[in-house]
Amino acid sequence: MEASAKEDQEKAAESGGSGQGPVRAVCVFCGSRLGNRPSFSAAALDLGRQLVERKLDLVYGGGSGGLMGLVSKAVHDGGRHVLGVIPSALLPEEVSGETLGEVKVVRDMHERKSEMAKHSDAFIALPGGYGTIEELLEIITWAQLGIHSKPVGLLNVDGYYNSLLSLFDKGVEEGFIDDAARNIFVVADTAGELLTKLTAAAAAAPVDDDGGRKKGAAAAGVKRKRS
Repeated sequence: MEASAKEDQEKAAESGGSGQGPVRAVCVFCGSRLGNRPSFSAAALDLGRQLVERKLDLVYGGGSGGLMGLVSKAVHDGGRHVLGVIPSALLPEEVSGETLGEVKVVRDMHERKSEMAKHSDAFIALPGGYGTIEELLEIITWAQLGIHSKPVGLLNVDGYYNSLLSLFDKGVEEGFIDDAARNIFVVADTAGELLTKLTAAAAAAPVDDDGGRKKGAAAAGVKRKRS
């Protein structure tokens, strides 16, 4: 593991181990493009509206393009706080576009992910490309390893993630993923249902004797193993 990546995981662990309380801010991973289906844009706008209605703030990767722009604008226009975390290399306007709300400039992609995790109480992945999928898988892995205890959700718009879910099932079948770890995240077809599941998962996370949430407590409350 690269030193910078290890340092960023340690920072995330410091902010996301014990003491997990109510969900107040949600980190959203999503595409910088709109995709080919109108349903993707509709889902992004609906998620933004749902965050506003539930009085939840947004943490995202900055920029105004694609689904990222739709979610951030909906939340910002609704009066909730928006935090965009942008690596310095992507800061120029022609790369990231106009960023709404608060902007935090970081050194690189590793620090970006750790800062997004630090300021979030839960994570949601909308449809997206390589970057979105990489962010989703890393945050799931961090949960599996006990680096954070925050719930993770997959917004499976029009079955976009069906193939990825089938791959996870194949990992279980072939012995690379534990049965319990298969449920380390929650899945829903609509933003409202997913946010309800994430809120319930955060509330149900195991509690330590001192009243704090156990480090690495999953959405499903399962014991973590290194895969």
